Amino acid sequence: MEKVMDPEKSLDPFAGEEAGGVQYRSMKWWNCAILMIAQSVSLGVLSLPSSMAVLGLVPGCIIIVGIGAMTTYTGYVVGQFKLRYPQVHNMADASEILFGPWGREIFGIAQLLCFIFLMGAHILTFSIMMNTLSNHGACTIIFCLVGAILCFFLTLSRRLEEVSYLGIISSLSIFTAVMITMIAIGIEAPDPRAYAITHPSLMNGFQATLNIVLAYSGHMSFFSFQSELANPADYPKALIAFQVTDTTLYLVTALVIYRYGGPNVLSPALLSTSEIVSKVAFGISIGTIVIAGVVICHVGAKTVYVRLFRGTHTMSERSFRSYGTWVLITFAMWTIAWVIAEAIPVFNDLLNMIAAAFCSWFSFGLEGLFWLKMNRGQYTANYKKMALTALNVFLVGVCLLICGMGLWATGTSIRINAKSAGRPFACASNA
Repeated sequence: MEKVMDPEKSLDPFAGEEAGGVQYRSMKWWNCAILMIAQSVSLGVLSLPSSMAVLGLVPGCIIIVGIGAMTTYTGYVVGQFKLRYPQVHNMADASEILFGPWGREIFGIAQLLCFIFLMGAHILTFSIMMNTLSNHGACTIIFCLVGAILCFFLTLSRRLEEVSYLGIISSLSIFTAVMITMIAIGIEAPDPRAYAITHPSLMNGFQATLNIVLAYSGHMSFFSFQSELANPADYPKALIAFQVTDTTLYLVTALVIYRYGGPNVLSPALLSTSEIVSKVAFGISIGTIVIAGVVICHVGAKTVYVRLFRGTHTMSERSFRSYGTWVLITFAMWTIAWVIAEAIPVFNDLLNMIAAAFCSWFSFGLEGLFWLKMNRGQYTANYKKMALTALNVFLVGVCLLICGMGLWATGTSIRINAKSAGRPFACASNA
């Protein structure tokens, strides 16, 4: 019969870790910041120049900075909610506090689906990279399969601290690839025109905004990151380091590549330079394409793992049962992600669907509800509370707008592009 730990210790899923077992709560704040950067500053940054080409320089800059500011605040709310409710390990746990058992199940499934769809986007990007480097040297299905297998083996560690060291490679990889692209496109200047204001259609404008929303969508992992901090109160340090880094990189990358790439800049942005430079940039970016997916899978698998073994000694045991369960969870997730990557072979459509259906809630809506839950009965206590109440109600409204309009725009785009898009499960090159 499964041994259950003391109820007081089981409030926090990693409390009461015994010597000799797997020690989860071992991260410093900088490990957490690296994980945040590794997860978020990957696929998102590669789609921002094309978003700015649709929106224009001025609206694009305003939206990038504005969403960055909002997600900094919502990220802070996540940290405060975790400190208030130590038992929270993921968005499903938090949703149970808001909505009860049904909320836990609904948002738990949504969170897992979001992780798997993002993993599929990384597999798809891996296949684009391999097709670019090899001049379509093999069937795209094979490249997707190779990417899934590589990511699976790198997800076998159960501790986020160990994954964070891979995150250093990921961060350096995407930074170097983006710098090479910016320098090369500045020299080549294939179409050096940039428009301060453009006039996109409602559908195109929302699609471009969804790309920016996705770039700031790491919130669904923040509870898990904070749970494995040695001192959970250090979380704001990691959040600030992450938000300053990603907002600066997003703004500079989008501005420079759009300024010199012109209105026809491609997505992923690494394709916007000459063939040789694109190959060099993609070769260097393999670190972030793979490792960012690994971070996402790790967090998703950990939500399932904690759900199965919360409050038991199995979670930290070094046994065949505990480790075998971890391997099976990660294998199943990467298998499903591979199927998704093959079924939706258009990079932007896949990312936009994720942003509309899931990231709207995990980055804006739930955080607004978290604050309202923590401050119930104090909404009109003073002017500061009234202003914050208005802000968090506004965030819930933003969530509903992004979700509803975003799904409409993405669905319309998929329908319009159905004939020109690559066929599902096809060998044709997607580079």
